[in-house]
Amino acid sequence: MDEERLRALIESVRAGKVSVEEALAELRALPFVDLGFAKVDTHRPLRTGYPEVVLCQGKTADQVVTVIRKLREHSQTVLASRASPEIYAAIAREFPQARYNELARMAVIGEPMARVGLGYGLVVSAGTADIPVAEEAAATMEGLGVEARRLFDVGVAGLHRLLGHGPVLLGAQVIVVVAGMEGALPSVVGGLVKSPVIAVPTSVGYGASFEGIAPLLTMLNSCAAGVAVVNIDNGFGAGYFAALLCRLIAEGGRQA
Repeated sequence: MDEERLRALIESVRAGKVSVEEALAELRALPFVDLGFAKVDTHRPLRTGYPEVVLCQGKTADQVVTVIRKLREHSQTVLASRASPEIYAAIAREFPQARYNELARMAVIGEPMARVGLGYGLVVSAGTADIPVAEEAAATMEGLGVEARRLFDVGVAGLHRLLGHGPVLLGAQVIVVVAGMEGALPSVVGGLVKSPVIAVPTSVGYGASFEGIAPLLTMLNSCAAGVAVVNIDNGFGAGYFAALLCRLIAEGGRQA
């Protein structure tokens, strides 16, 4: 249940269209629904503004579909992350309207969320091999109502490729920078822009990158102010955080 639906329910009670008992019956399902294998948080949009996101990795197809079905019963748009093609096939059989970004492994079920603000978030990848994680960040932002622009394969091995896109870098409200190998790109971007930078280390690289540990440490030791770091390969976490920042920026602009 989101704020709009709760407000409509309260107004219906006040107008006498819904009894107190009927309203209580609907409100009892607010905190969560216990499915045995999962406790579905139907109250999350009211608290945070965004519905619960379903992590498909580690779940069976039946479990994923059951959780999505329960969220859809509460009129929530559902993001399903780390959805394999096989999991998505099961989702699509029950929800033919579902949309799928195979590269990002992200499925969206339900109507698109309302667009947040007038600006855009930017997702930058150091290399082509980093694109799946970068695309997960971009798809998450778009699923949460934020315009996501993409700037791929502009790593420090050819810095002129990045510097040739100054206007799009400087115009972004928030920038997600995805890099493996030595992970230097977020520091470079952080030194060029006034926007917050969210750094995502990837497991892309040769042996001494230690499956993402090397870029993670580089990003944590960034000499550029304004750079925050999420976990290795966590494009979803970066995209979600970017969407939160964009929403706060939009709300601040409306209050000004």
